[in-house]
Amino acid sequence: MRVFIAPILAIILLATGLAARVGAQVAVPPVQLPDATRSLPSLPNIDAQPLIAVGDTLAQVRIDRIATLLRDHRDRIELDRNEQPAVRGVLVATGIDDAMIARAAQQGFRLIDRDRIAGLDLEVARFAIPQGRSLARAQRQLVKLLPDAEVDADHIYFRSGPGGALVGAALATTRISSGAAPLGLIDGGVAAHPSVAGRVEQRGFAAGAPSASRHGTAVASLLIGEGAVRGSAPGRRLAAADVYGSDPAGGNASAIARALGWLAESGVAVTTISLVGPDNKLVAAAVSRAQQRGMLIVAAVGNDGPAAPPAYPASCKGVFAVTGVGDGNRALPEAGRALRVDFAAPGANVLAATGAHSTDRVRGTSFAAPLVAGRLAQHYPVPATDRIAAAVTALVMEARDLGKKGRDPVYGHGLVCGTCGGR
Repeated sequence: MRVFIAPILAIILLATGLAARVGAQVAVPPVQLPDATRSLPSLPNIDAQPLIAVGDTLAQVRIDRIATLLRDHRDRIELDRNEQPAVRGVLVATGIDDAMIARAAQQGFRLIDRDRIAGLDLEVARFAIPQGRSLARAQRQLVKLLPDAEVDADHIYFRSGPGGALVGAALATTRISSGAAPLGLIDGGVAAHPSVAGRVEQRGFAAGAPSASRHGTAVASLLIGEGAVRGSAPGRRLAAADVYGSDPAGGNASAIARALGWLAESGVAVTTISLVGPDNKLVAAAVSRAQQRGMLIVAAVGNDGPAAPPAYPASCKGVFAVTGVGDGNRALPEAGRALRVDFAAPGANVLAATGAHSTDRVRGTSFAAPLVAGRLAQHYPVPATDRIAAAVTALVMEARDLGKKGRDPVYGHGLVCGTCGGR
């Protein structure tokens, strides 16, 4: 039996710290999704390309993806001060009081709304930027104007794998009832495939949501599927938050934060997020609040390659970052990176539901993350901070060591659920 003392000790210290903060006043920490038809372009024959060529291809895909988004939806989306796509004309802030709102209004920043996310006890204010001012310029000004608040753009997050809308597909439906806590999913909507039908409650956090999507359905089936498509937590119930719907600016930071609040209220112990985007203060705050309520979050590192910037929310503190492996249990060439990688799981030739009546072999780190989340949920069935250390230790102990001996930056603690996904 392999025992990695340092990583396990770190996990225990993290869990102890979380438990100690529960019930205390939580400070917002100082300091990640587009429409349902948008998907990451496929990368044919990527395994056969030289590593440098792969890196160049992935970098161009990322550039083209953002350029297409801006070209097609310039009325809804623009770049922030760091040239990251975000909702046009909107800034979001936490740690806001009435005096700050009045000060912002004097400088032309109109308050759109001020909402408290009940499940996280997190207040969020959205401001419209002054007319004729770019988002980048307005962002710099409001940050300087409100130094005690946490101000950021409402960033757009992309799915970390291909998958478009399923027009006319029936949604998987049920009502979350008493019993074992459901698993959580933040993605697109989930179609009523037989592998998941009758066990998914869905809520929308974007215009036109919930609506079935290929990506959301695939991830859901790899979590709770049973029968022809078997997930890593077969038969479990699922609370699925659709943050895309039909909104061109869907998958934004505000939608993710509100989705986390609903999942926390629903008693979710483990949530999967197969979305990637930049570091964002609102997302970081929402993730932290959910964790302090005992929720464990598993996120994909994305498919923009190892040379891409660190992906969020996989890089958020305390989130379990998952990479994908293919043939020979080698890391996918397109696998992105996080500030650290915790686990690996199958991410190529994985059998998943892709519609109400269809299955397919899928590829990407999106489809590795739910395999890890489902196994984690087997050890952590209900949110309880005093059980985190034991649950994570159990997952570490079942992981198969890959790469350099012990934990490494490519595979983390190793491969989880190596025979899952119909491999």
